[in-house]
Amino acid sequence: MAIVNADATALLSGIDMHPHARAVLAPALSSRPPSHAYLFHGPSGTGKRAIAREFAAALLMDGARDPGGVAERVARGSHPDLSWVTPSGAAEMLVSDIEEPVVAAATRTPFESLRRVFVIEAVETMNDQTANRMLKTLEEPPDFVHLLLLTDRREDVLETIASRCQPVRFDAIPAARIAERLLDAEPERAEACARLALGDARRAAWLAGEQGGALRASAECFVRAALAGASDERPWTRLLEVAKSAGVSAGERAQQEMARELELLPAKEHKRHEREGLEARRRRERRERTRTLDLGLGLAELWLRDLLCVREGVPELIHAIDRRTSLLQDGTDATDLRLCAAIELVQDTRLRLPLHVSEELALEGLAYRLGELRRFAVS
Repeated sequence: MAIVNADATALLSGIDMHPHARAVLAPALSSRPPSHAYLFHGPSGTGKRAIAREFAAALLMDGARDPGGVAERVARGSHPDLSWVTPSGAAEMLVSDIEEPVVAAATRTPFESLRRVFVIEAVETMNDQTANRMLKTLEEPPDFVHLLLLTDRREDVLETIASRCQPVRFDAIPAARIAERLLDAEPERAEACARLALGDARRAAWLAGEQGGALRASAECFVRAALAGASDERPWTRLLEVAKSAGVSAGERAQQEMARELELLPAKEHKRHEREGLEARRRRERRERTRTLDLGLGLAELWLRDLLCVREGVPELIHAIDRRTSLLQDGTDATDLRLCAAIELVQDTRLRLPLHVSEELALEGLAYRLGELRRFAVS
């Protein structure tokens, strides 16, 4: 049964920026029944999560006496017929993440709505075991169940999962539009952060802030010092410290969440929950530390790409336009071949990070190899 709404797009703010998503989702709220499963895919920061929440609210409003109340509770994450799942593993989604919250819960009828909605983030992190547990729910869900799967990397989603969902594409947001939203940053810096974010509005806002600024500076310092052969100065230390700080902050947030959850549990379950919470905190710290370090190396990679633009005589294509002077200076002391090789080295290191390698050794090794490129070029 379709949800009757003459102006369905009014329920999905920002959907007009994504024509494909609008073409798929708007009719499901007005003229035809919604699918049992959707795969929201596209770059991070394009609004997938926000629209998934609004779409879930619209589905749960169907037949509700108080649609406004439904939307309010969905926004707070307190609606009993909405389950929101995020991976708890350091680098992957665990079976326990979906076993009870999705697979088991999908067999139970809604508490108060006509439907139950499950939103599952980062589905590209599902391994074969987790995906296999999801298959029956995806293939033969009850009529009242709707699953919204989210991913930033469509190419990494297992085909057994993707093929059972209706794809909903979200396009990267133009840098100019992102820059307009960064009201607290000076225009040139705002545009640089928007370009460096590669279509991710949330990342651009973070880069424009204090923590993002520190990460940018540490990433640029690392790659410039490494290319200059200054590995004796340990240029990776600052980048590693920023990543560790991000991990600690994430762990503290996890601890606060666990404390709030303990208040709602009977005393006999406290020890078990604290034990599981401690492990979840460690995994979240590792995940956030790795994510921040990967972002830092991504910024280093973009710095090298900007140097190539300078070398090729197209400085208007650089991302870090607020660092134009430094880029022009560094660009005179490099070769195209050396820069291409450096980019490949950074990319290789980024691929190794999720494999639980020693982060400090990985950065030290990268710095050494980047320095070797200079010595090779000189010889």
